[in-house]
Amino acid sequence: MPTHTNSAPIVVDHDPAWQPAGLALAEELRALLAPQALRVEHIGSTAIPGMAAKPIFDLQVSVADLVQAEAVFDGPLAGQGFQRSPYQRDHVPAGLDDDPARWAKRMWSRRLRAELEGLDGPDVNLHVRLAGSPNERLALLFRDWFRAHPEAVPAYARFKSVLAETVADVGVYADVKDPVVDLVITVAERWAAETGWTA
Repeated sequence: MPTHTNSAPIVVDHDPAWQPAGLALAEELRALLAPQALRVEHIGSTAIPGMAAKPIFDLQVSVADLVQAEAVFDGPLAGQGFQRSPYQRDHVPAGLDDDPARWAKRMWSRRLRAELEGLDGPDVNLHVRLAGSPNERLALLFRDWFRAHPEAVPAYARFKSVLAETVADVGVYADVKDPVVDLVITVAERWAAETGWTA
């Protein structure tokens, strides 16, 4: 799912500081967005030990109502340098016959330009999803499966690094990566069933 286009993707080696920084960001956003934020989680590649990633933190906010969250979150997030994205839906995994409306979301992003406005903080993609929705669950499953299978991290990290060197647009990068994520989720779903994993 592209978040910004017309810019080249940059994938860097894993930084051990990402996990504690992601947890701190989650706590800050939980306090900022309470009580509508039911849960805030550090997700994506920066939340996976050893994983190469774009140096952008992905965080997920779980809410009871997306429309209400959109109205309530705009002000506080703007004050922290976030802008709302036009994207309101996640990619539905290939082979899954599901209503795309169930994959609704809202999204805000912050980039380094925030520092120019006197604000401090890392680049962030903030994904706001309905609690109990399939896309909320998928983000957590993807993270937790890789955390439980560190032997799979180097191959996926290498794929992302090579892809970033090959394409010149972050939207294309996301479009090519989506089917690979779908394959990971297929395997992760079996693991979830075998282990009793839940979001």
